Amino acid sequence: MKLYLKYFEIHLKSAMQFKGSFFATIISQFLTAFTVFLGITFMFGRFNSVDGFTYEEVVLCYAIILMGFGLSQLFASGFKVFDSMIGNGQFDRILCRPRNEIFQVLSQRIDFVRLGMLFQAVVMLVYSLVTCPVDWTFSRVLTVIFMIAGGFVLFSALFLLDGSIAFFTIQGLEVMNVFTYGALEHGKYPLSIYGRKMLTFCTFVIPYALIQYYPLTYVLGRTDRFWYMFLPIIACLFVVPCWIVWRIGVSRYKSTGS
Repeated sequence: MKLYLKYFEIHLKSAMQFKGSFFATIISQFLTAFTVFLGITFMFGRFNSVDGFTYEEVVLCYAIILMGFGLSQLFASGFKVFDSMIGNGQFDRILCRPRNEIFQVLSQRIDFVRLGMLFQAVVMLVYSLVTCPVDWTFSRVLTVIFMIAGGFVLFSALFLLDGSIAFFTIQGLEVMNVFTYGALEHGKYPLSIYGRKMLTFCTFVIPYALIQYYPLTYVLGRTDRFWYMFLPIIACLFVVPCWIVWRIGVSRYKSTGS
């Protein structure tokens, strides 16, 4: 942890070398997320609810998924550029160092410009916590924390899987964005609105529903199944198959010679 904090400090100092550009990018990230929020607001100006979910409930749903995604973008974005590490031979140096490969890739990049996205998520979360008609018991507050943490782990696992594919293809596959950025896009609404087949896929294949829809229904009082609050923890197990693919890739890695 001490070494990671040192990397964190180095990346922060590097980002702050060009303060104008840094803060301008953060503002642009904030505004990008804000346009999605405006889209939700305009839609609810015409419709009172979506599949029975009110405006405040959808804002809460989007704030939680956006915060989990933003945290993974901040801390796990090293895997998004991992294909370049393969191509330029940088991974060769990583393998020669006495530290875990995943730790080193994570330490290569901390994307502070994603703070703009996180600020937007915090604003929406505070708004929804205040306006959403929920009896905020300790278990419901804990469920929201689990949802955010589970989202962070799940999206980070997907970034790990995305990076792992580069072992076999050299270049990253754009199709993986369907499961990351695409999940953020359709995850701004409760997953039940997309139909039973999509909900099943997001429950048993890529477990977005475990960190979004099911615990959300418990938070909103739509179910009394208190064990739904622990589903985000179960969703974190998705990191295991992603780690296995990573280990297979490392074992079969051959240098590009760069």
